[in-house]
Amino acid sequence: MDGQLGTNGEKSHDNEYEVGDHCLVPRLLNRFVELHSVNSSSGVSETEAKTLLKICAIKAGGMISLAIDNCGTLWVWGNCPQQSKEGELALVSSFTPTPVRDFLGRSVVKVACGNEHIVALVSAGESYNGEDLVCYSWGYNTRGQLGLGDRENRLHPEVVKTFDEESPYEVACGAYHTALLTRIKKSSSDTLDSRCWTFGLGDNGQLGHGTTQSTLFPTPVKELPQNVSLICVDCGLFHTSVVSSDGDVWSWGMEKGLGLCPDASRAGTDSGDALSPRLMSWKPNQPKFPDPVKLACGAAHTVIIAQGGYRMWSWGRGRSGVLGDGKGVDCYTPTLVLWPQMMDDSEEEEVKSDGEQGKAREKETEATNEAEEKLSSALNELKLLKTKLSVIKNYASILHGSVFGKPFDEQDIPDSLQNSGSFDMGKEWEKMLETADHRKLIRLEMFYRDMLAGVKDELMKRRIKEIVKECLQSSEV
Repeated sequence: MDGQLGTNGEKSHDNEYEVGDHCLVPRLLNRFVELHSVNSSSGVSETEAKTLLKICAIKAGGMISLAIDNCGTLWVWGNCPQQSKEGELALVSSFTPTPVRDFLGRSVVKVACGNEHIVALVSAGESYNGEDLVCYSWGYNTRGQLGLGDRENRLHPEVVKTFDEESPYEVACGAYHTALLTRIKKSSSDTLDSRCWTFGLGDNGQLGHGTTQSTLFPTPVKELPQNVSLICVDCGLFHTSVVSSDGDVWSWGMEKGLGLCPDASRAGTDSGDALSPRLMSWKPNQPKFPDPVKLACGAAHTVIIAQGGYRMWSWGRGRSGVLGDGKGVDCYTPTLVLWPQMMDDSEEEEVKSDGEQGKAREKETEATNEAEEKLSSALNELKLLKTKLSVIKNYASILHGSVFGKPFDEQDIPDSLQNSGSFDMGKEWEKMLETADHRKLIRLEMFYRDMLAGVKDELMKRRIKEIVKECLQSSEV
């Protein structure tokens, strides 16, 4: 609808897979087939440039799509920040990939985008040779998501000067916030420590600063441990997650850092946003994920690849089956994604040469995986039951307070219900009246008198409406 497919309204031969502005199957972007490299200073011919053009990285967010080619050129399409006819910044639909010409002569290495803003890590020189990167941001800045110290929008990329003395190497954007990873080189050793910086909207704790305040300048997430090597960061709409090389994963933001949008089923004591980093565990007493590779956030869920790429865990909002655990419910702890076990050629030869040991290991692995899945499922069900119990307790307390003038307590549960599991309403009512003092009886009388008066009033209103309706009908006749 906003051009984020980059097809420019072109019709394919398979019209059955196209519905209005939507395309139900992958389409080749002819724009990249036809284009040659925009870096004309390289001195190569147009034919050679067509052959050399290769997409090295892609990113998408909100209604924007982005790509980086092998020459370091950044391409954007979709609902992009552009200059309107009035000369001001506006989100203009671009239906074909367009290069960001502000970076011509330099290489864009990393890029991310939110709903209305873009952040890019760009080389200081013409090409990237592993040196420090410069952080640029542009687009809408109503929540401070550009990190430039104000709320003014930017039509063109502008340097985020906070990182002049640090080297950013990873960037991610939520709907209206931004997260970056930077390296600090210690003078006393060759160890490279990492820091996570966040800025922009903080209403749900997605900045991890312990508050719900928004931040206009990049600010480090101080509650993350020092002397760690952070390898990846990503953002959902309103939550942020990072992973270290040791396998620790921290999340913060909406609904305990899970990214879950609050709804009726999450009311009660178990709800609440995580304002500071929360360490995630893939099984009880085992927080570290083995050999982490990559972490990614959807709008309201998170997925991590670990164990060298052979296993995945997911957590967060599970609707539409996005967690890949065979269910469609929300998951509050990391759960294994149902993924076929794979092995490389050397492992396969070893299994063939020693069949019995291989089968034993397979059975042991399957048993472990099954036990982990059952345990994780049981923990999820237990948390769901606790949530439902909390909602029921709140309801019972409100109802009990309305009738008896005090909050519900366990000692108020009738003995017959505690002992036998059955409940005789009539007998318990008589027993309660006998044991009630004068003050309690007066309160009960007032409560039920008000209820009865309300019922009578409602019945009277309905009867009057019926009489009026009958009179109108008779007058028409």
